[in-house]
Amino acid sequence: MNSEIRDIALAPSGHKKIEWVRRNMPLLRGLEEEFTREKPFAGKRIALSIHLEAKTAYLCKVLAAGGADMKITGSNPLSTQDDIAAALVEDGLEVHAWYDATAEEYEEHIAHVLEQDCNIIIDDGGDLVNMLHTRFPEKIAHVIGGCEETTTGILRLIAMDKAGELQFPMVLVNNADCKHFFDNRYGTGQSVMDGIMRTTNLIIAGKVVVVAGYGWCGKGVSMRAKGMGARVIVTEVDPVKGIEAVMDGFEVMPMKEAAKYGDLFVTVTGCSGVIDEEDFAQMKDGAILCNAGHFDVEVDVAKLGQIALKKEEQRKNIMGYLLPGDRWVYVLGEGRLVNLACGDGHPAEIMDMSFAIQALSAKYLAEHAGELTEKLIVVPREIDMEVARRKLAYLGKSIDVLTPEQEKYLNSSAI
Repeated sequence: MNSEIRDIALAPSGHKKIEWVRRNMPLLRGLEEEFTREKPFAGKRIALSIHLEAKTAYLCKVLAAGGADMKITGSNPLSTQDDIAAALVEDGLEVHAWYDATAEEYEEHIAHVLEQDCNIIIDDGGDLVNMLHTRFPEKIAHVIGGCEETTTGILRLIAMDKAGELQFPMVLVNNADCKHFFDNRYGTGQSVMDGIMRTTNLIIAGKVVVVAGYGWCGKGVSMRAKGMGARVIVTEVDPVKGIEAVMDGFEVMPMKEAAKYGDLFVTVTGCSGVIDEEDFAQMKDGAILCNAGHFDVEVDVAKLGQIALKKEEQRKNIMGYLLPGDRWVYVLGEGRLVNLACGDGHPAEIMDMSFAIQALSAKYLAEHAGELTEKLIVVPREIDMEVARRKLAYLGKSIDVLTPEQEKYLNSSAI
């Protein structure tokens, strides 16, 4: 099938972006060399749905170097970069994606990737897996397994597995230490603040930032906001995470209370209706709302539009809503992922680790085709450790190694 992109003439710009991240992703460079020699994906077709920007494009090229026949789409209508899509097509890869796709176009792009028999699924949020099970169940027989990049996607997989619906093994990439410790915390923390600042051109220092959710992503956002001089309030539903936030030095309160104080709100929960009509009613004039969870359901933008007296675009990616009491409330990036809808996503060095986990997990699936009986697969510890070792080496750092006597002690009953 032919690719579906906006404009192939945009490719030169995309090539420059991809080359820049390639220079700053040494783990993937090393894997590209290995895959080129070993061809672990020879004869395999990989369907991939991840935010389609430069770092993802380089992952696709690395997998293709390993012999994979790549079928690529985006995982969010506002995160696809058209010049990146064009560059991949010019390099001979098949792409179905463009920026600002309608809901119908987005669905059809996913469908076109899945219309051909795929062997490995690489997903970000679960849209590929969901459509494969609901719209193309006859093609499941060709699937060896897949990899899931996000917390939200894993929650969907767990629900499918509990319902007895998941039909093939999925590696839980997000749960690997070298993914969520760094990608979710440092990557999300930096990229969210970057997306907010480049969109609003406003200062963070001195503001009250309300962070909804204190998982690894919420920890990262809170840490970065605090480091930039903000006063941070955390909202949570998990009492353990609430205690963590308190002991990390943050104020903790329900959203209904925090709504009165916030200058900037960031939702990062993976849940729906986190900021609702009651919260909008409490907000002060000028409050800015954005979302860093996978789906655009955390801030109830639809309800905000219904109750607003006026809706007006303020600047690119900022929509203003005039509420009773002459109060303006602003939403960034339509309530979609602010770090990608309003920015370039996580730093290249962070995604280098996450995508190394992805690539090695896909290789693991190819090597163990037909052998995996569990549907939810933990990333093998040796993959996590190998990525960590390589990353330390590229950073020019070294660590201690246990002596044989120490290993014997730790594995004995003497402890």
